[in-house]
Amino acid sequence: MPVFPPMPLAEWADTKETVHRFLQIVGKLRLANAPRRNHWWHIPFHLTGRGLTTRPMGFDPVFAVDLDLVDHRLEVAVADGRRASFPLPGLSVAAFYRQLLDTLATLGLPATVDIPIPFDLADRTPFAEDEHHTSYDRAMVTRYWVVLGQVAQVLEEFAGRSYAKTSPVHHFWHTFDLAVTRFSDRRVEQPAGVDPVTREAYSHEVVSAGFWFGDDQVPEPAFYSYTAPEPAGLVEEPLRPAAARWIDSRGAHLALLPYEDVRTATDPRAVVLDFLESAYVAGARRAGWDLDALRCPTAPEYR
Repeated sequence: MPVFPPMPLAEWADTKETVHRFLQIVGKLRLANAPRRNHWWHIPFHLTGRGLTTRPMGFDPVFAVDLDLVDHRLEVAVADGRRASFPLPGLSVAAFYRQLLDTLATLGLPATVDIPIPFDLADRTPFAEDEHHTSYDRAMVTRYWVVLGQVAQVLEEFAGRSYAKTSPVHHFWHTFDLAVTRFSDRRVEQPAGVDPVTREAYSHEVVSAGFWFGDDQVPEPAFYSYTAPEPAGLVEEPLRPAAARWIDSRGAHLALLPYEDVRTATDPRAVVLDFLESAYVAGARRAGWDLDALRCPTAPEYR
């Protein structure tokens, strides 16, 4: 498969909706069983050589749930060596939900999902009742995993260029994006009414970067970056390459670079890194970060 293969949203939109709900079910299981980490870093999935993993969770016993997106199976592995799995194609969201809970119960593992409805999706049919999301295109799901892996390697390279506190490169199941975030050491005073998720995620100034596969608002896959809180004059800063642009997003601004412009470039990796650097410098410079102090010696000079 080529570097950054085609991933038009229209070709797998129905499958994406199904898989997104699969991930939310497993993600909510992780939320209930993983030790809490700062900035919610215990919540996202990490990539494996074949798909996605919750990483070990629980305590007595320790267990993990993996999604094998090559053989298209979900596997539950217990620290004592017991394993169980089931195939993903052909399952409705409701069938997946029942199958996962039954598998966990058979292994003597926690088999409950708190608030078993989709998070921040237009169709909020409870998981146990969702018989209409059933699409599963095996080829496109494998391609989704391949794109995740290729994007993750570029984000890892970008992350390694800074001494700033930096998150892992991780896949958020609620928003279906792959992201990495740099933090300044300055706390953010937030209004009393801010929800606890936002308060923890944005406790300090951040410049975040990542990739998503498209949605109703941005109907194409794209690389993105944002600065929070957004500093004055951010959108006046230039972005690279020419195809990158600032867009409005829920009252703030995102730097956006369409995936199609990346994958058709002569050197896609270099194009993504240049975009990420330009967006980071735009946000960090406007926010007053000490760019030179945070730059690793192996990173390119900022411009």
